[in-house]
Amino acid sequence: MRRLLRAVIICGIALTTVLVVIAGTAVFVVRHSFPSYDGTIELAGLDADVEVVRDANGIPQIYASNPADLFAAQGYVAAQDRFFEMDFRRHVTAGRLSELFGADALETDKFVRTLGWRRVAEKELGLVSPSTRQYLDDYARGVNAYLDKHAGSGLSLEYAVLGLSPNGRGYRPEPWTAADSLAWLKAMAWGLGGNMSEEINRTKLLATLPSKSVDGLYPPYPYDRNEPILPAASVATDGKFSATPPTGSELRRGMLTLDLLKSLDSVEKVVKGLPQLLGQGEGIGSNSWVVSGDHTTSGKPLLANDPHLGATMPGVWTQVGLHCTSVSRACPYDVSGFSFAGLPGVVIGHNGAISWGFTNLDPDVQDLYLEKVEGDNVLYNNRWKPLTKREETFQVAGQDDPVKITVRESRHGPIISDLDDKSTETGKLAAEREKVAKPYSVALQWTALRPGKTADALFAINRAQNWDQFRDAAKLFDVPSQNLIYADTEGHIGYQAAGQVPIRRVASGKWPVAGWDPKNDWDGYIKFDSMPTEFDPADGIIVTANQAVVPKTYPYFLTDSRDYGYRSQQILDRIKAAGTLDVAKMAEIQLDTKNRAAEMLVPSLLKIGINDAFDRQGQDTLKGWDFTQPADSAPAAYFNVVWRNLLALTFHDQLPKEAWPNGGSRWVEVVHTLIGQPTSSWWDDLRTPQKESRDDILRQALVDARTEITKKMAREPSNWKWGQLHTLTLENQTLGTSGIGVVEKLFNRGPYELGGGASIVNATSWDASVGYEVTAVPSMRMVVDLSDFDKSRWINLTGTSGHAFSKNYTDQTELWVKGETLPWAFTRGSIEATRKHTLTFTSKPER
Repeated sequence: MRRLLRAVIICGIALTTVLVVIAGTAVFVVRHSFPSYDGTIELAGLDADVEVVRDANGIPQIYASNPADLFAAQGYVAAQDRFFEMDFRRHVTAGRLSELFGADALETDKFVRTLGWRRVAEKELGLVSPSTRQYLDDYARGVNAYLDKHAGSGLSLEYAVLGLSPNGRGYRPEPWTAADSLAWLKAMAWGLGGNMSEEINRTKLLATLPSKSVDGLYPPYPYDRNEPILPAASVATDGKFSATPPTGSELRRGMLTLDLLKSLDSVEKVVKGLPQLLGQGEGIGSNSWVVSGDHTTSGKPLLANDPHLGATMPGVWTQVGLHCTSVSRACPYDVSGFSFAGLPGVVIGHNGAISWGFTNLDPDVQDLYLEKVEGDNVLYNNRWKPLTKREETFQVAGQDDPVKITVRESRHGPIISDLDDKSTETGKLAAEREKVAKPYSVALQWTALRPGKTADALFAINRAQNWDQFRDAAKLFDVPSQNLIYADTEGHIGYQAAGQVPIRRVASGKWPVAGWDPKNDWDGYIKFDSMPTEFDPADGIIVTANQAVVPKTYPYFLTDSRDYGYRSQQILDRIKAAGTLDVAKMAEIQLDTKNRAAEMLVPSLLKIGINDAFDRQGQDTLKGWDFTQPADSAPAAYFNVVWRNLLALTFHDQLPKEAWPNGGSRWVEVVHTLIGQPTSSWWDDLRTPQKESRDDILRQALVDARTEITKKMAREPSNWKWGQLHTLTLENQTLGTSGIGVVEKLFNRGPYELGGGASIVNATSWDASVGYEVTAVPSMRMVVDLSDFDKSRWINLTGTSGHAFSKNYTDQTELWVKGETLPWAFTRGSIEATRKHTLTFTSKPER
């Protein structure tokens, strides 16, 4: 987004104008968009008055007598706090960013429009239940009521700044629609639900490395060290399926044409250029766990959740309470928790009877298919069949004429290689070189491109009062596939895997496959009753942190793309060692910074002999270290610099830059294996004339790290601090990445010094191929006490408000950085005790 926004703003904002905005009229411009949290506002279509109570943090608790009024008020409140974020998101999900930001956004728009996120969302409107459709319309009615009264700088400061550019001048947002809300579910699925990038990386690596070496970079899950979620899972089947992925029809080297590799490069480039909505890739995961009353001081369950997502400004989540004034069958909602701006209801939280949390199941739900295309026909089962075609038109800011593309689809999905404008020319060269009739096209099959009923599932979960109702709701959850944990006030706990997971006939899902061969087609989806589930386990503990879900004996293939279990096992060990737990102890586990990768590697590092006293000082900091990583830790600072240098020395010489290690759990497992192979070819640095062994590389990593950390921080190890390297800057997704310092300062906040790290429970991830800065974080934290909901705690990464300089813009951030949480009031009495603002919506006649 940096290049995209820089061009827009530089063209439109003269220095003198910026100075006027910042200095002369700053107070007016900044405060002009701040919403009213008190008073009375007319809202068309209400059956009765609606009351919105806010505490000092601006968190809204909405009280209404019926669902229609409740969700209309939620829509209005969301627009008050976060409309620019909502508007930006819908431009992304509809493939219309170039309407705002010009030609630099066009490639992103083409990709999203080719996949058809918005088209799928519109189809889902016809599938969801009548009540869900009504709630979505009610929510849109509330949003539009706010838009009727506010525009430009009155909506947000971002519009004021964009209004100074030629592209943004005169822009007025369109009315909100139900499809805008559903399209956000496609973005959720994209951020959390696929391994397409991994499939691309594997394929590109296979072009230069032996298949055995590629497999070694994707090691099997360490079941002997890190337990799966359900260690004893089983399911009755007809014997048709095996517990391990099929291996037939693997990618052959003859298929690796120049055209295919070029197309994959282009697709990968566009994917990486997508705005960070939730985050994507390794390091994006979550922690959640639930314990029964056998492990708690109250005798009732406790449930914790902290999703790890990309760090944005404002944060991904909003907090809200939705309360029917009299809970009944006609008005069944009394729910509180975290949601997304633009989506009605609560995504994660609790109602008066149950609580639930999510982590990413991360099954393999995306496959790339190589297609033989002749004109507009595609080969399938020895017959040529017509591709489905549609035309997409893009209005590009700054251009008079629209841009048009033709999107083609095979039976497997959209042809994403068509996005590469140069693929025809390079494909001809490839076909000639490889002696194939035509270059391959690449199609993407993905569960999220199949319309579903996830919106129904969210509302049903909000209403659920027991385990059976919760599972009935989970049946409706299509994408993204999730681990759902559960607890109720009766003392029960449970786990349910939810979402559509394809069954493959012969392919493994690791590589692109031949689309012309029917054997490579999906053979339906795993039935819900065969998905992993558990209710009231004997040990009273369920931990989900993106690790393997089931043992190898489970009869269906879920995925090979998962976390390797270092976080989950640390959580499990902490729970078992804790004795009885309360809310404070659960929250303490969320802040655990033990680095199990360091625990594995440091003994080998300490065995390395170093003669130079200066270099040895660094190594000495690791002696006696407890492997925790608080922000002020010197050994943590040095170890992570060693870790980054070790990965670079070991792999950068043999891997292309785009495949360099990011240091996540997969790479921890790779190095764990290599430590036991001191003469592996990976240790040899091909850039030097001699052949290096493991100890040579470990020694060089220690020495290089000592030099680097001295330059970056200090000569004396006592002055080293992990947090000085490991910083978080919260960036606005549009103007905050413009490259113009004065504009970025308006919207961005930070840097903040953080502890934690990758593959650590306090998962402040960083990318070792880039630097030490934080890339993903626990985007919120919550601990729910089923004995008394008012004893529960929660915290958001930023704040409720999306308005820069609002007191609620980052009022939770400092607490979050310190590992603190806020009281989570739920009952009416507790909410009254925290009341700071009261806004009343009253009805008026329809126009």
